Amino acid sequence: MKTKRRTMLYIPGNNPAMLQQGGIYGADSLLLDLEDAVALNEKDSARILVKNMLKSISYYNTEVCVRVNHLDTPFGIEDLETIVPLQPDAIRFPKTETVKELKKLIDIIEIIENKHNLPHNKMTIHAMIETALGVQNVFKIAKFSKRVDAITIGGQDLTADMNIANAKDGSGIDLARKMIVMAAKANNIDAIDTVFVDVNDEEGLRIETEYAKKIGFTGKAVINPRQIDIIHEVFTPTEAEIRRAFRIIKEFKKNKDAGIGVFAIDGKMVDAPVVARARHTLDLADIKY
Repeated sequence: MKTKRRTMLYIPGNNPAMLQQGGIYGADSLLLDLEDAVALNEKDSARILVKNMLKSISYYNTEVCVRVNHLDTPFGIEDLETIVPLQPDAIRFPKTETVKELKKLIDIIEIIENKHNLPHNKMTIHAMIETALGVQNVFKIAKFSKRVDAITIGGQDLTADMNIANAKDGSGIDLARKMIVMAAKANNIDAIDTVFVDVNDEEGLRIETEYAKKIGFTGKAVINPRQIDIIHEVFTPTEAEIRRAFRIIKEFKKNKDAGIGVFAIDGKMVDAPVVARARHTLDLADIKY
């Protein structure tokens, strides 16, 4: 079954305590950050720290992703040369705007992998969309390579690039969110929503997460471990949803054996799309069927 990414917790690459404890926070994924969370004069030390943590710390079953600096910066290549040989689960590439730069990234990664006799199919790429140009090219970016298995939106940088206010209701980037989800769904990859920056506003976090789920995001980035439980609760099916999904699958199997493709439960039609959603619900709940 595909790895769940309801939450991706940012951990600054220069924070040894959080890096050491990352596996106990309960997030589905950890995002070890060498980019925006790290000051320019700490880039080298953060890279070394993350390298040593990846070598020595067990994160248990938590997915580990490293956000490197962009290739246009003085740090991007060295980040890749240091991190790629360690083969974390994924590399997150910030400010992805074009297929051309994504191809350059993957080419560099695969040259490093070849140098270390590593496969090209273990470590994936998460493309981060943070500019208007990236939004316009997101479908091509999502489609470009099988190594890209998640698209994520960076709301703070996107609003800055668009020169608009970062509205609390997210209205300024609503179209971008939906375009990113559509591109991800069209290519059968995950779509991860942007962070919610007010860690004290639990109600606001819940409302935004419910909206992200409603429009198709598979998960949300997190900046504080306190946000994890609320996001997991929103993305985890309720008991009523699980019971209904299980009933749909049970009735589907019975009707399929009788040669019936479309049937009704409580007066509501059940066809292939309804069955697919029921399966997805049970997958999210870790229930075998």
